[in-house]
Amino acid sequence: MTVSSSVPQLRPYQIDLINDLYRQLNQGHRKIAIVAGTGAGKTIISGQICAHAEAAGHRLMFLVHLDVLVGQTYEKMKAFGLRCGFIKAGWEENRDAPIQIASIQTMAKRRWWQKWPADVVFYDEGHITLFSQVGKKVLRQTHPNAVHLAMTATPLRLGKEQLGDYLDTLVASPVPSTLQQMGYLSTMKYYSMPLDSMADLKPVRTVRGDYDEKDLKTACDRPELVEKIVQEWQRLTPGKRSIAFCVDIEHAHHVAAAFRQAGITAETVDGNTPIKERRQLYDALGAGELSLLTSCNVISIGFDEPSVEVGLMLRPTKSSAMHFQQLGRVMRISPQTGKECGIILDQAGNLQRLGFPEDIEEYTLPTRNQSSSGGGAAPTKPCPACGRIVYAFIVKCPDCGHQWIQDRPIFVEDMVEIYSNDQARQIKDIPTLIQLFHGHRRRAFKQGYAPTWAERAFFEQCDRVPRPEWTHGSLFGSRPTMEEQRLILAYLQNSARRLGKRADWVVREFEREVGPGSWESVAQLQKSR
Repeated sequence: MTVSSSVPQLRPYQIDLINDLYRQLNQGHRKIAIVAGTGAGKTIISGQICAHAEAAGHRLMFLVHLDVLVGQTYEKMKAFGLRCGFIKAGWEENRDAPIQIASIQTMAKRRWWQKWPADVVFYDEGHITLFSQVGKKVLRQTHPNAVHLAMTATPLRLGKEQLGDYLDTLVASPVPSTLQQMGYLSTMKYYSMPLDSMADLKPVRTVRGDYDEKDLKTACDRPELVEKIVQEWQRLTPGKRSIAFCVDIEHAHHVAAAFRQAGITAETVDGNTPIKERRQLYDALGAGELSLLTSCNVISIGFDEPSVEVGLMLRPTKSSAMHFQQLGRVMRISPQTGKECGIILDQAGNLQRLGFPEDIEEYTLPTRNQSSSGGGAAPTKPCPACGRIVYAFIVKCPDCGHQWIQDRPIFVEDMVEIYSNDQARQIKDIPTLIQLFHGHRRRAFKQGYAPTWAERAFFEQCDRVPRPEWTHGSLFGSRPTMEEQRLILAYLQNSARRLGKRADWVVREFEREVGPGSWESVAQLQKSR
């Protein structure tokens, strides 16, 4: 084997993962998932596995699903000094090479690989390649006795079929929060709008487990939303290298055009953009010559530009895999460009729908029985009236009859900083905690939820009980007008009826919100009416 003079050096946890893989193989497992989150170094991990396989005299077939990944994979193999053949139109075929880089699209049109004696089959982006027709055929029919390794950053996938239905076990890298603590992933900041200020997704149909693209376009490709994200970018992240995840190609062009109109350099990349031109755009972004690159699906996978600091989430999704891969595009570290952290501007509500990478506690191998439309456990919510935990799609509480209002007008409000649970639990600054609690209080008030809902939501996020004095001024500030005080009173009285609370509860809650001694004046006003 000819080894490159600059063979990549593995990090300690990458070595541990590969050793874990070999232990599983020695125990007799032949179908293994390799989970390495975005930024954990899938490229180096998979390259080292391929190098070990070749050194041991094994033949390996490496499956990819995108044209751009063929070239990226080949560069990876060359770094380890490996000799490759290709099952890909336009690339040189060498059936004697010990490693075959195979496009699943080309494999569907050729047959010779079905007899090629692969000892190991490696599925890059395994949550996609393994579930293709070709991937299933390789696993079950043409190479059933080979070792099958499926690499993925996101084991959860849309649809009923899951990795655990095809594979025996998994090995995994540390979760994102651990990699952040190690200094291998960037810390993050998140900004979002209130959920009821985003695009109304109620009319959007679900097709093959995710939101229908045509319906999403109607909901999201709107001038007021496009203009707002330009304003928010200018307010929160001006001048920072950014990428935008859009609904479709036309939406991507609209967003880029709006940025250019504001004097910001912006371009669009899509599936029809030639690979050479894509590389030029990526290089321009990395060099700071381009401020924003918009796309539809193209830069969710296979894009690696660590200097990118900002991700604009403009496409709502139900897919955990897509969500976390998009987040991962801005989580890579880039100290040489002065990158301090990654920043997400989430106009799609994906963070609050699907979660934060810092809150991933462990990686598991999901099965069909555990799957939902989002590839994970069905989301739940607490009833704001009685506290019962119900599925998120329930519109009427089975215990108390509370109904969730479905109609949501679109308000284009400013984004505010939001926190993962992991981040929130590390906050020691009391003013920041009060700000978080006030956010939950305002959302409860706006939605008609009882104040107890805000306390529960704050506890779940921050793992601490809010102090009573933190309530003051949460809804209208420290000096609410008399009309605002009447609104607060009506809100508390309605909440008391639903919760079965007595009048003294209303008095106590009112004075916590408005201030000590404030009840007497509003009570006198009520009597005079």
